[in-house]
Formats: sequence, C-alpha cells, structure tokens
Amino acid sequence: MTGHWDLVLVGVRVLLLLMGLATTAISFRAYRRERTRYLRDATIGFAFITVGVLIEGFLYQFTGLTLTQVHIAESVALVFALGVLLRSFLE
Repeated sequence: MTGHWDLVLVGVRVLLLLMGLATTAISFRAYRRERTRYLRDATIGFAFITVGVLIEGFLYQFTGLTLTQVHIAESVALVFALGVLLRSFLE
C-alpha cells in the first residue's frame, strides 16, 4: 500500500477503534447500572473486539509480521470476543 490508501486505512481503523470504544463504554455503563452477568460478558466481548482491531493495526505498522500473521492475531481476538458475546446471549 502506498500514498492515500495508507491514509484511508488509518482513518478507517481510527473510526473502527472509536466505535469499539464507544460501544464498550456504553455496555460497561449498562453493566454498572444493572449488574447482570450477560451485560458484563457483553462488555468483555466488545472490549476484546476493540483490542483485536487495535492489535492488528499495531502489529501491521510496527512489526515485521506478514499480513497473514497479523490477520491471524486479530482473528484469535475476534473468536474469543464472539465466544464471550455468544455466552452472554445464551445465559
């Protein structure tokens, strides 16, 4: 990637990170108000999704990992996050 596409990617990643942080914060506020297990688990799930996005960006920009390795790292965080979210919906 070169030039403007790098800027587009960074911009989209920043927006994604902000949306993830906002979603996690709202979920956490709901958990503090209601103190239910499913809201706690949902907050943890949203936080791991946000961390996965953050990890991918850092790993790609600041390490020598390949794009495939970076996507694997993000995917592991997303699998864990979606598993926690699924658990929050089922209990």
